[in-house]
Amino acid sequence: MWKGSPQPSNEQTLVNEDIVNGEIPDHIAIIMDGNGRWAKKRALPRIAGHHEGMKVVRKITKQASQLGVKVLTLYAFSTENWKRPKTEVDYIMRLPEEFLNTYLPELIDENVRVRIIGDMGRLPTHTQRAVEKAMLDTKDNKGLILNFAINYGSRAEIISAVQKIAQDVKSGQIDSTSIDESLFADYLMTQSLNDPDLLIRTSGEIRLSNFMLWQLAYTEFWFTDVLWPDFDEQNFLQAIYTYQQRGRRFGGV
Repeated sequence: MWKGSPQPSNEQTLVNEDIVNGEIPDHIAIIMDGNGRWAKKRALPRIAGHHEGMKVVRKITKQASQLGVKVLTLYAFSTENWKRPKTEVDYIMRLPEEFLNTYLPELIDENVRVRIIGDMGRLPTHTQRAVEKAMLDTKDNKGLILNFAINYGSRAEIISAVQKIAQDVKSGQIDSTSIDESLFADYLMTQSLNDPDLLIRTSGEIRLSNFMLWQLAYTEFWFTDVLWPDFDEQNFLQAIYTYQQRGRRFGGV
């Protein structure tokens, strides 16, 4: 946990009603870490941890929707994760298909809209088909945006944005003097989304791992030692509770 942040006492169990009257973060981003370690602790193959973590995505998505969170961005697979063993990568690439095939009707009932950020071109065809179908089937939903970051890397995103801006300047579509933070943000994969208010990272790691480096400039961070497959609704409420105790000044007084 972020040291020095006010936390509810060990005896205090939070419920949704404890925080709904406070400021609910519009956009919550989560680095879902610890699936492999969760499996290793139980002498299970790493893929068992990924499968268990998929169930947590369902629980937290449902709770975020109930709380009125507008955007939930989940770091599902980074551009660096291709370095993992092929059997593990192949399994992870099946998870979006399994998750969406299983829970898409529930997401539709919850008025959730599915969105993806990342380079879709390298994903297997079956993964692309699953996410494209989910985005199409939920495009008219007006509730929570469930934003999966798949084959996503923030440095690649920023470089791509710079390249596109350079091309548009060269072609005369924009003037170089008009380039500011707002225009730059429009060239990122998160265009039309507000920057995250709260970042959660599980498993005890305290780093960003090439995740939303531009967008997290003024985001509140909350770290926990809990491994992602063990992360539950109570942990989610604790993160939001801590967020509500902080003063966000954005460089002001």
